[in-house]
Amino acid sequence: MTKTTKTIASTALASALLSGTALASEIQTRAVTFDSNGAAMAGTLYLPVDHDGSALPTVVVTGAWTSVQQQMPATYAREMAARGYAAFTFDFRGWGQSGDLPQNVRFEENPAAKIEDIEAAIAFIADLPEVDAANINGLGICASAGYMIDAVSGNPLINRVGLVAPWLQNEALVNAVYGGEDGVNGLIELGRTAEAEGGIIIPAAGPEGAEGVLMPIGGYYYEADRGAIPEYDNQWNQTSWEGWLTYHPADHGAALDKPLAVVHSESAAIPQGVRDFLSGFAGDATLQWLEDVSQFDFYDNPQDVTRAADTMAAHFSS
Repeated sequence: MTKTTKTIASTALASALLSGTALASEIQTRAVTFDSNGAAMAGTLYLPVDHDGSALPTVVVTGAWTSVQQQMPATYAREMAARGYAAFTFDFRGWGQSGDLPQNVRFEENPAAKIEDIEAAIAFIADLPEVDAANINGLGICASAGYMIDAVSGNPLINRVGLVAPWLQNEALVNAVYGGEDGVNGLIELGRTAEAEGGIIIPAAGPEGAEGVLMPIGGYYYEADRGAIPEYDNQWNQTSWEGWLTYHPADHGAALDKPLAVVHSESAAIPQGVRDFLSGFAGDATLQWLEDVSQFDFYDNPQDVTRAADTMAAHFSS
C-alpha cells in the first residue's frame, strides 16, 4: 500500500456529518452472549435511539487493560451509537461477566487470549441482523489498541480501525516504563512464580503511593464517579507479566492492512509508541494530536471523548 498520513487539528473536523445525532445517553442496548474458544462471553450491542431494525455500520469497541465493558468501552460505544452506528462491547475472557475461569488464568492480561476474543466478537456480530457485515470497524482504546490491530490485520470482516490513546509498546518502551532490563526481568520472574503458585491476584487500582497495587496512582480507576464502578473487577493476576511485557504491538505496523485513525496527546501515555508503529505502517493514517490531554481524560472527559469520537465517526464513514 502507499502510505498517506494526514494530521488534523481538533477544530478541523467536518461537523455536518455529525449534526442532528441523538445524545449519547439516548440509545438502545441489548445484552448478548457468544463463545470465544469455549468461554462464555458477555457483550452489549448499542443502537441509535431511533433505530428501525435495519443493518447499520458497526464499531467493535475495546478498552484499557484490566477494564470491563461498562467503563471506557461503553462510553465510546454510546458515542458511536449517537452518531448513527451500531456499536459492540464485551468483557474479555476472565474479566467482568465473561469466562468463569480458575484463579490461575482469571484477571490475566493475556494479549493472545484477548486478540482471540476480539476475533470471536467480530465473527459473532457479523451475523446479527442489526449489523451491516460489509461495514464493520474496530476501535481500540489504550492497551487494547495493540490487541485490536492484531485482531483486524488480515481480517476480511473489518473495514477500518481507529485507536484512541493507544498504548503501543515495543522492547525499548517496555524497558523505559518498567525499570530497564533488570526491572522487566524481575517482573517476568514474579509472573513465573505466580504461575507456579496457581495465580497471585492483587488490586489493580489504588490510591497514590499504595503498596501491593498494580496502579497506585488514584484517578480514573479509583474514583467512584469515574471508573471505580460496581462492575469493575479491580483485580490483576501477577501471572500476566511475561505475556504483557513481551508483547510488542508497536512493531506490528507492517501487518496492518486497514486504513487507520489515531487520536492521542503528548500528555498521554507513551505517544512514542504511535510514532514507532507508524514507521512500519504503509497504509493510510489519519492522526489527531490533542494538546494537554491525559490518558485518563481520554476515557471519560466529555470534551476529549467528543473530539475523539468525532474523529472516529468521520474515519469510519470515509
